Amino acid sequence: MTNSPIAAVLTLSDQGAKGLREDTSGPVIRERLADLGIAVNEHAIQSDDTEAIVARLQGWVAEGISLIVTTGGTGFGPRDNTPEATRQVIERDAPGLAELMRAEGLQKTPMAALSRGICGIAGRTLIVNLPGSERAVRENLDTLAPVLPHALQLIAGDTEH
Repeated sequence: MTNSPIAAVLTLSDQGAKGLREDTSGPVIRERLADLGIAVNEHAIQSDDTEAIVARLQGWVAEGISLIVTTGGTGFGPRDNTPEATRQVIERDAPGLAELMRAEGLQKTPMAALSRGICGIAGRTLIVNLPGSERAVRENLDTLAPVLPHALQLIAGDTEH
């Protein structure tokens, strides 16, 4: 692939959007992606409103962002809308990535079964939903690290092996 992938991070938290809770998972995503050679050009914190999530994701896809990583809003809470919003944006599912994260997470905690996060492709953008906890973000990105660069190459159209 000739161009390095560019990423965006979206932290979803009603409390964080109001400035009442510090975003600790977003900076971890930035750090881990940098370790993989993926620059984060955008980072936003917003509420869990489905329409606002959809609009932000669609905007970043239209900008040509290679990878969007969301954090938060994947649980069982009544305001956890991230998977539903992501489904409105993606054109193709990437279930193996979500399955991989949950399977690895279950090795560490049964709570991984409560993550409803999904992964999918919109245009030439991969969207990955991560839980909101800093620990879960670290573990899930470590799990994806071996496959993420290749996945981004394929989505960008570099299918030579």
